[in-house]
Amino acid sequence: MSKRAELVAKYADDLKTKCKMAPDLALLEKVTIGCGPAIYSADAETIAASDPEELARVRQNFLIKKLGLKDDEKLTEALDAAIDIYGRSERNKYRAVVYYILVKHFGKEAVYA
Repeated sequence: MSKRAELVAKYADDLKTKCKMAPDLALLEKVTIGCGPAIYSADAETIAASDPEELARVRQNFLIKKLGLKDDEKLTEALDAAIDIYGRSERNKYRAVVYYILVKHFGKEAVYA
């Protein structure tokens, strides 16, 4: 099993157990690939949900640039909702999992088609 396949399996498990979501494995793999080399770095692989600068980067670089969403208050609300779904007390919030939740929330699966 490749390193990426191992990570996708770990992210799928988080979606099932912590987020109570049945993951679309094909979409999850595409979102994981879209994260690039960040998934292989322990620091970059996770999102610091308590860091406003980190959340601003996710908003700007993922929601606005990657998904092509309009910059408005709905983005902040969706990001907060994704973190709530993952669990605010959850120490490791994997970037690919949060991105997957946001893609599903906004119905932007076509970006990864």
